Amino acid sequence: MDEMLDATLIWDGPVLFEKLFVEHGLSYQRVPASAIGAPFMPLPKSKVMIIPTGFANPQYTGILGGIKTNKSFFDRFVRGGGVLVVHGALVPEYTYSWLPFTLKYREEYGPVEITVVNDHGCRCIIDCERVECDGYFTEADCDVVLNGNGKPVLVAKEHGSGVIVATTIHEFPTGAFLKWAVAHG
Repeated sequence: MDEMLDATLIWDGPVLFEKLFVEHGLSYQRVPASAIGAPFMPLPKSKVMIIPTGFANPQYTGILGGIKTNKSFFDRFVRGGGVLVVHGALVPEYTYSWLPFTLKYREEYGPVEITVVNDHGCRCIIDCERVECDGYFTEADCDVVLNGNGKPVLVAKEHGSGVIVATTIHEFPTGAFLKWAVAHG
C-alpha cells in the first residue's frame, strides 16, 4: 500500500522552503513539474501540493511548462480533496490560466499592512500584520482572505472536495498554515 505524504513541493531543485517541512515534522517530496502525469514515474500521493514563489520566472525555475501541460492533473487533485497552494509568479504580470477560475497577478515587491477580509482557515499563513509581498492579485474570481495595503494578497477557492490557496506573501508560511493545509487535504 502506498504511503501518503503530507506535501509535494513542485520545483526542479532544492529550495529553502523544504526546511519548513522538516521543522514541523511533515513528510514531503520535491518533484519537478515534468514528473506530473508521467506514466513511468507516478507521483507519490500527498494531501497538499505547493508551487513556490517564482514558478513563472525562468530566472528561478523551468517548471511553468510542466504546470501548464498538466492543468487537468491539478484540477483532479483538488476536486478529489487535495489542497493546492500557489505562490506569486515573480514576473511583471501573470494570468493563472491553468487554474479553474480567473486569477491575475501583478508584481510589486514591498512591505504591506495586512487586513483580514474573510475568516477562512488559510489566513493563518502569517502571524503578523506587516509582511513582504511580491505583488497582488488584480482579478480574483474567488474569496479574498487577506489584503495587503487594500489589495488582495491571499485568496482561496473551494473546488470539488478541495481548495486552492493562492498568495503573493513573500515570506515562509507559518507552521500553523502548513498543518492547516495538511489537515484539510
